[in-house]
Amino acid sequence: MKIISKSVEETMALGAKFAKGLKMGDCVALIGDLGAGKTVFTKGVAKGLGVKNSRYVNSPTFVIIKEYEGRFPLYHFDLYRLDGHSGFDDMNYEEYFYGDGVTVIEWADKIREILPKRYIEVKLTVVDENSRRVEISRNL
Repeated sequence: MKIISKSVEETMALGAKFAKGLKMGDCVALIGDLGAGKTVFTKGVAKGLGVKNSRYVNSPTFVIIKEYEGRFPLYHFDLYRLDGHSGFDDMNYEEYFYGDGVTVIEWADKIREILPKRYIEVKLTVVDENSRRVEISRNL
């Protein structure tokens, strides 16, 4: 599925709508350059999962993961500062990937080889200052 979002608000609304179809154990791999809207999309996912104060969801760049409570737990990873998956291996990531919540991973392309076999890829691409192309596909 390919969608053009014309604003931050549309990207957030798309994330919220997308979240309605998520279930426990789902892993969402976000791919895109800096400023492509990965964190904005994640805020929408948080809203769609019923996370209170979802507008305060921000990128866990310096701590790598943040957890939020909603309909079920949201595990939000940001791997921007990670160099390959070797540093990630020490985090017991399997507990999150195969746990009782939804895992959303920004910069997931850095750990593609250790992603679960089944995940949803969301690729965000800058079209212009306000617009983003959002491509959603399932990898089974």
